[in-house]
Amino acid sequence: MLLRKGRRLGLFLKRRLRWPVRSAGLNFALAYGLVFVISAGAFLSFIWWNTTGQLDRQVELAVQVDAADLSHRWTQGGPPALSLAIQDRLDQNVDDDELYLLVGPDGRKFAGNLPGWPVVITQMDQFYELAIKRDGFRTNAKMHAYVLTQGFRMIVGRDVRGRQLVRHVLTDTLIWAWVMISLLAAGGALVIRRIFRQVVRSIARTTAAVAQGDLSQRIPLTGNETDLVAQTVNTMLERINRLMEGVKQVSNAIAHDLRTPIARARARLEDANRTATSAEELHAAIDRAVMDLDRVTSIFEALLRIAQLEAGARRAAFTILDVRSLLEGLTELYDASVEDAGLRLVFRAGSVRPVNGDPHLLQQAVANLLDNAIKFAPPDTAITLSVEMRGERLAITVADQGPGMSEDDLCRASERFFRAETARNTPGAGLGLSLVQAVMSLHGGALELKNGDQGLSATLLLPVVTPAAKAA
Repeated sequence: MLLRKGRRLGLFLKRRLRWPVRSAGLNFALAYGLVFVISAGAFLSFIWWNTTGQLDRQVELAVQVDAADLSHRWTQGGPPALSLAIQDRLDQNVDDDELYLLVGPDGRKFAGNLPGWPVVITQMDQFYELAIKRDGFRTNAKMHAYVLTQGFRMIVGRDVRGRQLVRHVLTDTLIWAWVMISLLAAGGALVIRRIFRQVVRSIARTTAAVAQGDLSQRIPLTGNETDLVAQTVNTMLERINRLMEGVKQVSNAIAHDLRTPIARARARLEDANRTATSAEELHAAIDRAVMDLDRVTSIFEALLRIAQLEAGARRAAFTILDVRSLLEGLTELYDASVEDAGLRLVFRAGSVRPVNGDPHLLQQAVANLLDNAIKFAPPDTAITLSVEMRGERLAITVADQGPGMSEDDLCRASERFFRAETARNTPGAGLGLSLVQAVMSLHGGALELKNGDQGLSATLLLPVVTPAAKAA
């Protein structure tokens, strides 16, 4: 029960004591102004304390030096010599700020300009600051009492009226300086608030334009610390723009590649429905339509596999494998297809180290590269499949003697549904290299495409297994 009441009280106080200003710019400006004013106040207070303390220390030092010299006179000549020394000092004191008093054992005054021994001075080891009356007016004095031999006592002091005036002038000056600094801090806070609002408005304008569909808008850079936020937001917008362009291209490509087989299947079914004169013709038309729809299904399956690979959902089948034996089996599998196309398949293998990966995915990636090479290589030429070590990575290369690709096409070859101009009339959906790229990303590798002396060279770079990882 008490715990519940305590929580309610805390919630009530939190609501009541909530800061009333909700503007982030105003809060930032107020914090800046408050810190500036407090810092200036602390600095000016230190100046006042140090200056007044220095004045007090100078007075005390002058009194102590004067008292030491007078004590020396007392030691040399006793009361007459000390009285003469005090009178000489009073005669030569142009500022009229020196105070002296020499009294005997009975309290009788022997020398000095003080009327008598102040009642409050009872200790001989400390300074006293007293209000005294001199020449008909009251003033402040700082004095120190000393005990001499033969029962004599002496007071040495200074009139600190001038120091009081300096202190008052310094205090007034520092107060007015603090007021001026506070006004400057308020002006600076307003400037800071304006700058903050300009930055926020710039971001708001850009994001509002993006929300309206204009992804080309960017936050302008001003050359100050706010550029860090602007660059981060601009990078995010660039990424969003690229993703949206990719989605648009993929959508257009899907619509284009699916429209043709679906329209062909529909046309064949309509034609068979109107013109078929026997069950055999009708079944043949249906079979051709099914083949077209199977192509549509294969496109969606390829997209699904690419999405799974990019999400990293196919790592369960990873194992340490010998790539050389995997490629040897793949070479035997493709020998017949290569011969049917009038080509030769050359396999070259050096000394390689094992890799950690999915054998089926790696086999599919190399198979896609071989399919592309068979598709574009001219007759009576050779396709080379090789594997070797490149530093700490294993390189699987498929090279043909075909027409190759332009530099612009090489940069976009792994994009989904991208097809070069020379490949428009060849079968395929433009997803083969996209799948290879996804397989390489899953394995922590890379796909390199470059034009060689004859044809195109596609290389898969894979990280090898270290001896320690293999032992583990």
